[in-house]
Amino acid sequence: MLEKSKIILLSLRKYWILIVAFIIFIISFYNVELAIWITVIVIIIYLITDVPSLIFSIKFKKFIKGHKSIDDKTISKLLKKPLKKIQEQMFLMSIRQKKKEWLVIFLNKQYNFFNEKTIEAFTKLYNEGLGEKEILEKLTNFKVKTRAQVKAIEETLIKNNRLSQRKISVKEYREQQRFKS
Repeated sequence: MLEKSKIILLSLRKYWILIVAFIIFIISFYNVELAIWITVIVIIIYLITDVPSLIFSIKFKKFIKGHKSIDDKTISKLLKKPLKKIQEQMFLMSIRQKKKEWLVIFLNKQYNFFNEKTIEAFTKLYNEGLGEKEILEKLTNFKVKTRAQVKAIEETLIKNNRLSQRKISVKEYREQQRFKS
């Protein structure tokens, strides 16, 4: 019973602005002045509740873009914000990253952010035909730590259609390197 009421309250919270608009519409038939006052009050309440999260979102994006690579736990410690709030923000960023320069990946129950320079370097190395191991070795100064991160970056870029076809395959690149030495 408690779970059903919780679900109902969450759904009402999601659509509260529509419910209030409908109520104001009905009130406007009987008393226009009261409807105007209620509308002004609702707009003020909406701004008070929404503006802080918008300001946090802008500051958050500015903060993480200054890092080559950073994970959600580090961000939480540096900003002194709850990990859940940071993860929610990074989840929203990961949904909207299709046309962005940066990249957010989810790996091992943790979000990782990579800035524009890191993604450009990865794309360049990927197109040259390097494999995961070689890419990891070249991206150590960009704070890419594991092959799993390299694989997740590759998969996410492919999923978002941001990675073009390789110019040289990994096999061809390795053969070229073997015959050079």
